[in-house]
Amino acid sequence: MNGFLLLIPLLLIRYGLLCALNKEALKRAAFFPPMIGKEKAAFWFYQTSTILLFLYLCFLKINIDSMWFYPGAVVYGFGILLCIVSISNFAKPAKNGINHKGFYRVSRNPIYVAYFIYFLGCVLLTRSFILLALVIVFQVSAHWIILSEERWCVEEFGEEYINYMKKVRRYI
Repeated sequence: MNGFLLLIPLLLIRYGLLCALNKEALKRAAFFPPMIGKEKAAFWFYQTSTILLFLYLCFLKINIDSMWFYPGAVVYGFGILLCIVSISNFAKPAKNGINHKGFYRVSRNPIYVAYFIYFLGCVLLTRSFILLALVIVFQVSAHWIILSEERWCVEEFGEEYINYMKKVRRYI
């Protein structure tokens, strides 16, 4: 089986589901706050690693005969489930614009956590060390993107977001 098939649910969730739930949320999801210093380099690593993850998966095969298939399928399925729920939560922020319902009660960045678990499932299903390296670059650069988003949220929402940060962890 071609690894491209692994991308279809993510694309349907990320764009189709989000658009169906809230077209404005699709615009919010595409927003990157102004970045400073190392965040600018991280942004390019993030974008490049995302493109490479998608392209490289198209050339990989899912190894059904591997002992890693079933654990990979479980991790992949869990990642997809987390994507569905976190994207659904993201689509419906509070009136003040801060997401704090659903998985956002546990993590300030459940979509990034879901993407990491999803891509880890892809790594296990394809048994690709190159894909694992791309996932690591993706995740490290995503951390810098998250830092810039949090700085922007503090500027945008002030004390309310600072209080949210005190109650909810960045990841899990």
